[in-house]
Amino acid sequence: MSRAQDGRFLWAGFVALAFGVLGMLAVFATYAAPVPLERAVARDEAFDQLLALAASGAGPGQLDALRPRLADSADAVLGGSGPLEARVARERAAMHGRFSEEARALARQLRLMIAVVTVMCIIFGGAVVAGFSSPRPRPE
Repeated sequence: MSRAQDGRFLWAGFVALAFGVLGMLAVFATYAAPVPLERAVARDEAFDQLLALAASGAGPGQLDALRPRLADSADAVLGGSGPLEARVARERAAMHGRFSEEARALARQLRLMIAVVTVMCIIFGGAVVAGFSSPRPRPE
């Protein structure tokens, strides 16, 4: 095998690696994309547990123990006025809206990131191919 062919295989491998990075980025994006949904489901479960505890006659201390799972919804449902069920229903709707917007923002960011990396890989691959197709001066 000639030295030029060795170089071509080396560059072809490098271009393949660049597109492999793109593929890994896309795979990692699939792990990030469902995070807002998972958070919303966990928060819904905490709301349901809070309502069940309240219905069973639990005291304020037991309800307050759910504060870490309620996160930023805790103040709205544990400290407000009106019936607990109404506060939970209002906060559940608001939380769904927040997480929906977070999911849309994350999807936009992931699509932009994948598009930018794809364009970079295409430009890099084109530059490598163009470098091999241009005539080279022969050493004398």
